[in-house]
Amino acid sequence: MSIPKTKKSEMDEAREICYNSMRNIAHRSEERRAPLARNKKAEPAPQTPVAQGKKKKKKHTATNLILVLILLVGAGIAAYPAFSEYWNSMHQSRAIMGYAERVAEMSNEEYEAIWNAALEYNRELAVMPNHWNIEGEDLDNYESQLNVDGTGNMGFITIPKIDVNLPIYHGTSDAVLQTSIGHITGTSLPAGSVHSNEEDYEEVEYGTHSVLSGHRGLPSARLFSDLDAIQEGDVFYLTILDQTLTYQVDQITVIVPEDSSELEIIPGRDLCTLMTCTPYGINTHRLLVRGTRVENEKKMLDVRITADALKIEPLYVAPFIAGPVLVIMILYVVFLTGGKKKKKLRF
Repeated sequence: MSIPKTKKSEMDEAREICYNSMRNIAHRSEERRAPLARNKKAEPAPQTPVAQGKKKKKKHTATNLILVLILLVGAGIAAYPAFSEYWNSMHQSRAIMGYAERVAEMSNEEYEAIWNAALEYNRELAVMPNHWNIEGEDLDNYESQLNVDGTGNMGFITIPKIDVNLPIYHGTSDAVLQTSIGHITGTSLPAGSVHSNEEDYEEVEYGTHSVLSGHRGLPSARLFSDLDAIQEGDVFYLTILDQTLTYQVDQITVIVPEDSSELEIIPGRDLCTLMTCTPYGINTHRLLVRGTRVENEKKMLDVRITADALKIEPLYVAPFIAGPVLVIMILYVVFLTGGKKKKKLRF
């Protein structure tokens, strides 16, 4: 039996309308789900407690490492003055020991020639009209005096009152004054004068006045930092070649840098002045500690060749012992303590 043509067309139309309706409904449903899907993609997936613990652990470790670095930098800055002073003192000790060894190797003829040349230099300087203006050949002659080892080391100074034992070099350049004591050019060599009677040091053949300068307040070296503790009546010693010259403090003054009147040679006097900056940290003036030559004490006739570096203070050693201990403790806190926290998170 055949379906009439009109009936078939109506059924096809109805079927097409139904299909289109369902397609429209599906399309609208997809449009509604698309924003939700995008929002779901934007939101991170929830982390498990273990993952959250690992993230916190990383942040904790990074923070601790930064703190460790800060502490190490701070410890290094705090230890720098003690370490640099010890380092400089070690080099000062080597300079003194090298000087003593070179003097011990000298023949009697060489020794006498060097010593007599220094005394003759002082004799000529005492009558020189403008002894502050040393240049040219005169400067070359000055730098050759008492230069037994070729380094410019003239000897060393010992000040028991403030526990100082330092090498003396020609001139007052920055390189010299950063680590040692400098002899001011234009003043007498630290060899004293010729004495007509070795038991009476007030009887001198000609006047001499040696001036030795040292920095005060350097973070890297002590030098003359404690010179203001010296009082009249205290003594200090110069060791030149293998001879000891003893000076007793008889005058302490403060001058402006331009004033040299207190540094002049006084006829008939064998003097040595120690000079440094003052007030401490301001350095607008100069502190002068003058000593006059006196008879050597018997115990100083054989001077002990040593320097500050050979007498290490516990305070200087402490940072080098405490530093590694502090680092070990910090690393223990960072790593072992962190590991314990990680275990707790896993449970």
